[in-house]
Amino acid sequence: MMRHEGFHGRAGFGRRPALVVIDVNRGFTDPASPLVCDLDDVVEAIDRLLGAFRERGLPIAFTTVSYDEAAKQAAAAFIDKIPALLTLEAGTPWVEIDPRIAPLPSEPVFNKLWASSFFGTPFASFLAAHRCDSLVVTGASTSGCVRATVLDALQHGYRPIVPREAVGDRNPAAHEANLYDIDTKYGDVVSLDEVLDALRGDPE
Repeated sequence: MMRHEGFHGRAGFGRRPALVVIDVNRGFTDPASPLVCDLDDVVEAIDRLLGAFRERGLPIAFTTVSYDEAAKQAAAAFIDKIPALLTLEAGTPWVEIDPRIAPLPSEPVFNKLWASSFFGTPFASFLAAHRCDSLVVTGASTSGCVRATVLDALQHGYRPIVPREAVGDRNPAAHEANLYDIDTKYGDVVSLDEVLDALRGDPE
């Protein structure tokens, strides 16, 4: 992989990371959905991360996407671009987090209408309230909501970390290209084991 001098630096994990699980809902994991990604391996990796974060008592948040009638109007331009988003009708099973990684009652699920987990949600306030300085970003899709969240995390002053095995995309080429871009300029793309090792070795 091509590398350029002065890029691919390492921002690190900080002292208090949070974990965000982006849009691993049934609309993205069920083969019957027009939005489906192949996320089985991603779900397994996220499950391991959830166990490690829960064991350490570190903050965890989930996102989903759902549209009621008012939201459809607010996000009309996005829906016109991706009509398949209408699958994510508020109140349907499609917007529920995949039961294999179901949130605990204490773990919020933020509803978003656009790509970034930050835009139009209380996510930034959640991170500030928990005094976080870094963010482990997981979920789908790498070229869409993951990338948008990484970019916004950096612009909000957080250190983004992306475990390669814990993100997925419908398009393998887009997945690799966006991991390259993220690692070059916006966040640290690392292995799942690196994240788990850092969690084990970083004292409160």
